[in-house]
Amino acid sequence: MTRPSGNPRGAPSKARLAEVQKKPVGRPRTDVQHIVNEYRDRMLASPKSVKVLEKVFEVALEDGHPHQLGAMKLVIDRIAPISAFDVSKGGSNNMPTITINVSGLTAPTVDMVEDVTDVEEDNG
Repeated sequence: MTRPSGNPRGAPSKARLAEVQKKPVGRPRTDVQHIVNEYRDRMLASPKSVKVLEKVFEVALEDGHPHQLGAMKLVIDRIAPISAFDVSKGGSNNMPTITINVSGLTAPTVDMVEDVTDVEEDNG
C-alpha cells in the first residue's frame, strides 16, 4: 500500500533494498577533479586574474590593513605549503634537525629537616 506522498508503507522488500544498495551515492569522484581543473583553468585564463594577484600582494604588504594576515597566509600557503616541509609525508629527508639533550651534572639530593614541631592553636 502506498501513501499519498508516493512512498510505500513499511519496510522495503529485499528486492527493493538490493536495488537501492547497488546505486552509487553522490557525484562520481572523477567529476570533482574535472570541475576543479576547469575552474582553475578559467581563473588562469581570465584577464582579471593578474589584478586579483596584485591586490592580494598589495594587501599582504600594507601594514595596518584589516585583512593583511589573511592575505599573507594565502600567499605563504601557495608559495611554501606546509606539506613540502613535512618529513613524514615524503618531504626532504636532508632537512637539518636540532637535538637538545638535558642532563644533570650530579645526582639529585634531598635535604631532611629533623627539627619539625607541630603548633596547635588554642580555640578558647
